[in-house]
Amino acid sequence: MANILAENLSGKAVMGSDGTELGDLYNITMDLKSGQLHHLLVSPHEQLSPERVAFDVDETGRLRVPVANVQAVKDYIVVGR
Repeated sequence: MANILAENLSGKAVMGSDGTELGDLYNITMDLKSGQLHHLLVSPHEQLSPERVAFDVDETGRLRVPVANVQAVKDYIVVGR
């Protein structure tokens, strides 16, 4: 995958590989010592039903999508479900 600046990802729509629109990217978590990325924090769309999502949810209701699930970054961030 090509290098992408984090500032270009903020607010980008996140879609499942099955075409389900999950929400918008809120933030990315990482290990400060190693620089390894951990999760995308996604603000879910209001119409997204929780039973259609297999990702953990944080205390604020944002989806915690493992970075390893990212398949593509173009118009959307596409993640495997």
